[in-house]
Amino acid sequence: MELQDNASGGNELGDFLRSRRAALTPHQVGLPDDGRPRRVPGLRREELAQLAHVSIDYIVRLEQGRTRRVSRPVLDALADALRLAADERAYLFTVADVAPGAPTPRPGRQQVDPQLRQMLAAMHDIPAMILNRRMDVLAWNRGAAALLTDFGALAPPERNLIRLTFLDDAYRALYADWPRAARECVAVLRMEAGRHPEDQVIAALIGELSMRDPDFRTWWASHRVRGPRQLTKTYVHPVVGSITLDVQQFSVDTQPDQQLVAYTAPPDSPSQEALRFLLQWAARPDQANGRPATYDSRHGK
Repeated sequence: MELQDNASGGNELGDFLRSRRAALTPHQVGLPDDGRPRRVPGLRREELAQLAHVSIDYIVRLEQGRTRRVSRPVLDALADALRLAADERAYLFTVADVAPGAPTPRPGRQQVDPQLRQMLAAMHDIPAMILNRRMDVLAWNRGAAALLTDFGALAPPERNLIRLTFLDDAYRALYADWPRAARECVAVLRMEAGRHPEDQVIAALIGELSMRDPDFRTWWASHRVRGPRQLTKTYVHPVVGSITLDVQQFSVDTQPDQQLVAYTAPPDSPSQEALRFLLQWAARPDQANGRPATYDSRHGK
C-alpha cells in the first residue's frame, strides 16, 4: 500500500491543508453561504484564500505540493483562517519547514540510563515506564506490567504502545473507550511523523498499521495531530475491573528523545483502592498462577 504522507515522501503539507479546509463550513468562519453546490465538504479554496489574504493560485500550489516555501506570516494567517488548535498549528509549521537538514541515520536501539531504571524499580506505588517518541516501551516497572501487559514476554519490536493498541486483542480490550484511545494514538503518531519525516521506523509502523487495520487507515487520513499532554484513561482490567488513572508524562533531560510516563489515581478514590490492590497482587510470588476472584471494587478488597 502506498501512503501519501510525509513519512513516505508524500505531500503532507497539502494533505493537511485540504483536510483542515474540508473540516470547516463557511458559517464556522463567518462567511456567507452563496448557495452554490459544493463538490466537496468544507471551505472552497477561494474562501480559504480570502480568509488568509493570499491568492487562490498560491493555495492551489500549496495543496498540490508545488511549493512548501511559506513565510511565517502566511503560515500564521493560514492557521488562523483554518481555526487550528495549538498542536495543529505547531504541526503546520513543522511540515512546512523547508530548511535543509542533515540526513538522519536509521536509529539503533536506545539505551535507558541506569539511574532511570533504578528510579522505575523504586516506584513501588506507581506504574511507570520509559517511552521514546515512537511510543516504544524501553523500560518499565512491575506496576506497568501488571496494569498493561507483560512487556518482557514480547519481542522488542512488539513493545510499542500504538502497535499494541491496534494489533493486540488483549491490550485493546483493556480500554473502556478503545476508539478514543486509538484516535489519540494516531494523532500522536501523525505529529511525530511530521516532525521526523526521515524516520524509517515510523514509516514502517504506519505502513504495517495501514495494511492491517481499517480504522487506522480511516483515522490516519483525517490528519488529526496531537502532542503530549496530561490524560485521564479508564481501563477495564481483568484483575480489578474498571480503573480510571491520570497519565503523567515527563521529558528526560539527559535523553531528549525519551519520556517518563506514570499512572496515578485520584486520592481516596475507588481507582486508588483498585490500583493499590493491583500492585499488591503483582508483588505476590504466585500472581502468575491465576487471577484473584475476591476483589470487590465497592470495598477495595
